[in-house]
Amino acid sequence: MDIFNVLTLIGGLAFTLYGMQCMSGGLERLSGGTLERALSKATDNKLLAILLGMGVTALIQSSSSTTVMLVGFVNSGLMQLKNAVGVIMGSNIGTTITSWILSLTAISGDSLLLKMLKPTSFAPLLAIIGIAMMLFSKKEKQKAIGSTLVGFGILMFGMTTMSDAVAPLADDPNFASIFTMFENPILGVLVGTVFTGIIQSSAAAIGILQALALTGGITYGAAIPIILGTNIGTCVTALISCVGATKNAKRTAIVHVSFNAVGTVIFLALFYILNAFIGFDFINQPLDPANIAVVHTVFNVGATIVFYPFTNLLCRIAKLLVPDKKQVEETNPLDERFLNTPAIALEQCRRLANTMAQTARDSFYTALDNIGRFSSSDMDKVKELEAKLDRFEDELGTYMVKLSSKELSEQESHEISKLLHVIGDFERIGDHAENIMNSAEEMFKKKLAFSEKATAELGVMISALHDILDMTLEAFYTNDTALAKQVEPLEDVIDALQSEIRARHVRRLQEGRCTINLGFVLTDLLTNMERVSDHCSNIAVCIIQIAEASFDTHSYLNTVKETNQNEYDKHFKKYSQKFLLP
Repeated sequence: MDIFNVLTLIGGLAFTLYGMQCMSGGLERLSGGTLERALSKATDNKLLAILLGMGVTALIQSSSSTTVMLVGFVNSGLMQLKNAVGVIMGSNIGTTITSWILSLTAISGDSLLLKMLKPTSFAPLLAIIGIAMMLFSKKEKQKAIGSTLVGFGILMFGMTTMSDAVAPLADDPNFASIFTMFENPILGVLVGTVFTGIIQSSAAAIGILQALALTGGITYGAAIPIILGTNIGTCVTALISCVGATKNAKRTAIVHVSFNAVGTVIFLALFYILNAFIGFDFINQPLDPANIAVVHTVFNVGATIVFYPFTNLLCRIAKLLVPDKKQVEETNPLDERFLNTPAIALEQCRRLANTMAQTARDSFYTALDNIGRFSSSDMDKVKELEAKLDRFEDELGTYMVKLSSKELSEQESHEISKLLHVIGDFERIGDHAENIMNSAEEMFKKKLAFSEKATAELGVMISALHDILDMTLEAFYTNDTALAKQVEPLEDVIDALQSEIRARHVRRLQEGRCTINLGFVLTDLLTNMERVSDHCSNIAVCIIQIAEASFDTHSYLNTVKETNQNEYDKHFKKYSQKFLLP
């Protein structure tokens, strides 16, 4: 085996890794993040958690990626440590699907059926079909299927390339002697662990072992410790990802290591003890890629069965290794680990945007309640909520800019666009709430009070603002375009209310029934109230535009009355009658 064979082997590994990435990316987009989102809802039902772990890992073909997601879920407070254990077990079983796919390269025979099953026969055809779907299809799902097929073709090509590169080793006596050293279980486990830790993919490490097995120079005795070592090495990714995470997130990574490390010790101990007493005839026999897939599967299924009753023990081990500290740790819903899984990252953005919307509503309603009866504690609350809204806007904006650089579906891109638009409006509602509190404080300090007439007029305005904000947020939470279309007529009613209240104030001022100081306060209040309704209109328009794939706000506002005149008139009349000034 010369330097060119080594380079070919490395190239084959690169194709294998890239093929796995393309294939898993296509499958993820095809699923629309359904399984990944289901992960965050894993319950105390261990069997369900195991099945979820199997499904997600079979989809993304990486147990380490699944564990990284779990670290993110626990770190963001979406999942408890005990619920993550079952998913980790299932992920170890799910990752074996790749070894079974790669074992197809070992199929040989002269019959037509066997020739058709060989990857060299059908993989190129699938890749061509996949490329055609990616280039010419307009639908996201068809493109995702195309990406999956291309990924599978590249994966098989990479595996075949690696097999061809190591083929000369079949006639090299030194190769067999080198692998004889790995029959030492400690050395074999160490090699499997280190190599997998370097390339951070147990599936790829198993793939290389399967390629080497085609030479006929690897025995069961040499392969089994290496296979078990790859399961430990795959934990490196999760350990790296938990740096800077919460204690429970770190414990999640520790559970993954403990499960694989302790499982390896138990499996090897039983295997060599039984071999000493019984003597396994196959231990010195060469094995093929399918045998490697069998060993890999037996170990992971067996370890899951053994540890199934002892999940609490794994949690206790993790808590012992990562003890609690006195200070309370804050969870981070916008975990950077989710960026590689856009569906999950976007779900987290939605959650925080919903929290931001509720915070803006609480702040605004608190401010409205203080008009005429100021409370310093409420002032502190509004300022605190405003600071929180500022932080939410900064965090969400930065996170979504990072997310937008990832490979997203059209629907996900539109959702990010919507959220980026509305978070600014939520933050501005908080600003106007603070302005209203300042006006309320000014009235309190200067001992100003509105007349009974002005108070009644403001009461109507406040009721209308309650309606428009509640309606807007409900439309935002549920993506209800029909409800969103009722916001603009109510916003126009609020504009009319503001104009009429201002006109009445001017008349009272002229008649000497109102002071200039009160007039300034009233003007400031009305301005901030009306602007909140403007932000509600912005949010509603954004919801409608995203749903209808129309992004010209000016054009939409100009045509909304023309295209939906009857509907608009109906709602405008309804709200005009509901919010009549006394």
